[in-house]
Amino acid sequence: MACKLDSLLEKCTSLSRIKQLQAHLITTGQFQFHPFRTKLLELCAVSSSGNIPFAGDIFREIQRPSTNDWNAIVRGLAQSSEPTEAISWYRTMLRRSQKVDALTCSFALKACARALAFYEAMQIHSHVVRFGFKADVLLQTTLLDVYAKTGDLDGAQKVFDEMGMRDIASWNALISGLAQGCRPNEALTLFDRMKEEGWRPNEVTVLGALSACSQLGAIKRGENIHAYIVDEKLDMNVIVCNAVIDMYAKCGFVDKAYSVFSSMSCRKSLITWNTMIMGFAMNGDGNEALNLLDKMVLDGVSLDAVSYLAALCACNHAGLVEEGVQLFDSMLKSGVNPNVKHYGSVVDLLGRAGRLKEAYDIINSMPMVPDIVLWQSLLGAGKTYGNVEMAEMASKRLVEMGSKSCGDFVLLSNLYAAQQRWDDVGRVREVMKRMDVRKVPGFSYMEVDGKIHKFVNGDKSHANSQEIYAKLDEIKFRIKGYGYIAETNLVLHDIGEEDKENALNYHSEKLAVAYGLISTSDGTPIQINKNLRICVDCHAMIKIISKIYNREIIVRDRARFHRFNEGLCSCRDYW
Repeated sequence: MACKLDSLLEKCTSLSRIKQLQAHLITTGQFQFHPFRTKLLELCAVSSSGNIPFAGDIFREIQRPSTNDWNAIVRGLAQSSEPTEAISWYRTMLRRSQKVDALTCSFALKACARALAFYEAMQIHSHVVRFGFKADVLLQTTLLDVYAKTGDLDGAQKVFDEMGMRDIASWNALISGLAQGCRPNEALTLFDRMKEEGWRPNEVTVLGALSACSQLGAIKRGENIHAYIVDEKLDMNVIVCNAVIDMYAKCGFVDKAYSVFSSMSCRKSLITWNTMIMGFAMNGDGNEALNLLDKMVLDGVSLDAVSYLAALCACNHAGLVEEGVQLFDSMLKSGVNPNVKHYGSVVDLLGRAGRLKEAYDIINSMPMVPDIVLWQSLLGAGKTYGNVEMAEMASKRLVEMGSKSCGDFVLLSNLYAAQQRWDDVGRVREVMKRMDVRKVPGFSYMEVDGKIHKFVNGDKSHANSQEIYAKLDEIKFRIKGYGYIAETNLVLHDIGEEDKENALNYHSEKLAVAYGLISTSDGTPIQINKNLRICVDCHAMIKIISKIYNREIIVRDRARFHRFNEGLCSCRDYW
């Protein structure tokens, strides 16, 4: 009989077959007692051919459900589109005094991770301790993962540190969590520690490490990880290749990204193409991005919404206005429905080109409600082109939408300052104070000799602070001979002219450039990452520095890359 039921289970490849087996168990009187009942329940709740609602119907027919029966339902719900239901079933088990085991807790925690249910995860953690499951490595790894995914990285680290035994999944969960939680330095430190303790990173490990390198612009570390990937033949995995392409592009080496793209031995996915196009976009290579989009079509790959968005971003960063407008029109005709990000890209494209009326008309013609980013784009364009009326209108909409972004107020204030409208500057500052709007501090970081150095505006905490400021004084003296005049009209009007120049001179990217000049060999590129958009004054100053000191200086700001060389920038002063 057991062999016959095993054979029947193998044939349950559809819901109708599952129902036939259930009927067989009921009619033969085996449904309430036979262990195959639980296997049937698992098949219905977990497999692709199953059906969660029907699994619930089967469960309710069981007179005395076992822990395994409950686990089948909790597991199925945890991986369904309604993971919170799994948490509810887990609670029901506790209320009915049903015995839970390590698997029950594991499935419920996976549901918490998917639902980002932090407090529920903490409660289950207490149950894990109370029920004596702390020694279970898989359960501890699941617990670590849920803390990482819900943003409690300190909690995840604590679980990791307290584990008596670890497996590679434990290391991967914490490395990925740190990378995704904006703690890339710690992710790379843990990656190094993992190798020192004799573990061999796998595909999942290198994905987390590459993400960390992308955030930091840590090209040397990224190259070392790429070499490891090739040696271990992990580049047979298309997801790993996509991450390598993304890392090189985000570190400013789009040529290396394209080399990986061109030489892939595994089949390119749609994500591969989109990643490469976006890489060209953020590096300002608009024509290359559009050429690759054409090649993508010729190769028979169907464009999706992300493909169009990446290409529109490329047009935006390269100032290819007509090409961008035509691309958007072709998207509308292709049947791919644009979302608010596509409209935002076109609005930004037109706004940067000074076509503010067209940008405003597109916002008004959208089939969905414009988001905050669209109005911020229009506000930025109004500031760039001195259109006070458009900027004020966009600012009003942003306030109505409840935006408290300091950038919104700073843009309007800078526009007023540029036109010497100091009363209006004061009014904006008062509104910021009343609404408790705080300016996001600017910071920059760079990799030198494998170590990450961070700089904050006006900061003097760096070990080489004295040499950095001495170099800045030298730079300040030399660049004036090349016609540099500080953009002091953008600084608060109620401080002296010399203080205004100092406020500009000590921006984080300038501190980073000065450190790059004193800590790296002549002729080598200086690479910097910044959390905000580079300001007009820093942009003008770094162009001159690149000429005077004969250095290529690469700055990745929040939006794109700027490659300064011989007094020019790759963005052609269009950003």
